Amino acid sequence: MRTKIKLPRILKINWIDGLNISVVFNNGESRTINFNHVLKKLGISKRSPAGILYKPQELSKVIVNNNTLSWNNVIQYITLRNKEKKLVPFEIGADILLKFSIPDHSVSKIQIGKKIKQARLKSGLTQEELAKMSGTTRTYISRIENDRSDIELSTLQKIIETGLGMHLQIVIK
Repeated sequence: MRTKIKLPRILKINWIDGLNISVVFNNGESRTINFNHVLKKLGISKRSPAGILYKPQELSKVIVNNNTLSWNNVIQYITLRNKEKKLVPFEIGADILLKFSIPDHSVSKIQIGKKIKQARLKSGLTQEELAKMSGTTRTYISRIENDRSDIELSTLQKIIETGLGMHLQIVIK
């Protein structure tokens, strides 16, 4: 039986500051990548063609291409089967970037779990009571409140409206 391999993918760049880049991975997590560290770990010297990325003005020319970070300003050729040389952008795989990144707490997160916990405590309910009233489990409520689990919209509505007796309103601006 085949197993699906989940490869990390970069969806967007949040910000660039010097040799640090914050990105959003396909798991929804924002992470910061310190390129001084990454380039050294990959053995890229300042004298190599990719060494220009040690300069913040060159690193900032990054784009998201094929769900990873890509630089057209790094001169790199590959040799095709017919011996023809082709100029290609310099890329570092998203799996490597994920490995050398750290969570980016500067990017605001939707803190649904925190809001649910605040509303539950204000209502004087325990996790067990809220779980029973909304048709879930105490463990699930705990995971949501601690941002350790995703929540489906229908379940969120059930917890807010049935469990907490409040009205759920979602605004997209």
